[in-house]
Amino acid sequence: MKEDVIKGYKVGADDYLNKPFDSDVLLMKIKAIIIFYLAISLSFMSFGQNIQMPKEMIMTYSHQWKGERFPDGRPKVSDDLVKRLANISIEEAWGVLRNKGYNNQYEGDWQIIWPDSVMTGRVVTAQYMPLRPDFDKLIKTTGVEKEGRSPKGGTNSWPIDVLMNGDVYVADSYGKMADGTLIGDNLGNSIYSRSKRGVIFYGSVRDQEGLSEIQGFNAWIKGQDPSYIREMMLTSINAPIRIGRATVLPGDVVLAKKYGIIFIPAHLVEDLVITSEVTGFRDQFGHQRLREKKYLAGQIDSEWTEEIKKDFLNWLENYPGKLPMTKAELDNYFKERNW
Repeated sequence: MKEDVIKGYKVGADDYLNKPFDSDVLLMKIKAIIIFYLAISLSFMSFGQNIQMPKEMIMTYSHQWKGERFPDGRPKVSDDLVKRLANISIEEAWGVLRNKGYNNQYEGDWQIIWPDSVMTGRVVTAQYMPLRPDFDKLIKTTGVEKEGRSPKGGTNSWPIDVLMNGDVYVADSYGKMADGTLIGDNLGNSIYSRSKRGVIFYGSVRDQEGLSEIQGFNAWIKGQDPSYIREMMLTSINAPIRIGRATVLPGDVVLAKKYGIIFIPAHLVEDLVITSEVTGFRDQFGHQRLREKKYLAGQIDSEWTEEIKKDFLNWLENYPGKLPMTKAELDNYFKERNW
């Protein structure tokens, strides 16, 4: 009963089960609690010792990823999937995530240097906070003496040093505009030379005219200002951050368009891409058959009959363009889903 649940939480329970319960459910709940407390423990262990989160911590954040990883621990989502993601609409990606219970992965209302361009990539995160002298001194000492970072320039250049080809630099600077500009065109050139991508800042930049001249570079920002960065400090690299309405982890894959940004957990990228691609083909097939008056709208909008399924598969076999997914991916998709 509700009163029992509340009483349990008050005395320190982490979760509860209703009887009768399945042993597999019990084991999964226990595993989730262990992982949660492990993450907290590692966080406290690393506090004051690392600006960049340790590999083990990043692997804990993304524990559902089963594939290859980069040396820093981030999931190594394939270049092919990252490239294919660019053709997925924001609504399609959002719909797949919402159906899986991920309701807080979107943020909109951006200023964009090149609005008609699409950016996809693997996320590197950075967290900024209002300056506090004692903590800022600790951050700088830790970065220089324990992590070997350059003492020259500002700490806002440190996240750039970890970027690799295909990375997107994502930073939370708490929406600060004046005196909150994380980069100008010098750092913009450095970012693009390393990542061949751009940035997503919940904050501001300066030198926007110069940034717009960096061919291939793009930025999703909340504003721009001519001032220099001051009275703010870097507190972490590759830790979980908040970007508006979204929770973002290092190694997430980002889809950024003029209609908004979706941050996708690494272990969901493949399913999201294939599901969205097939949905697009289903819609294309359905529209074509409705124009041809072969089926009624109700037949297309409801669960398909065997006749329509066979027609669709035949339509895919004879599709005039190149399909983005392999036949094996298609076969696996249809094995695991109904129509």
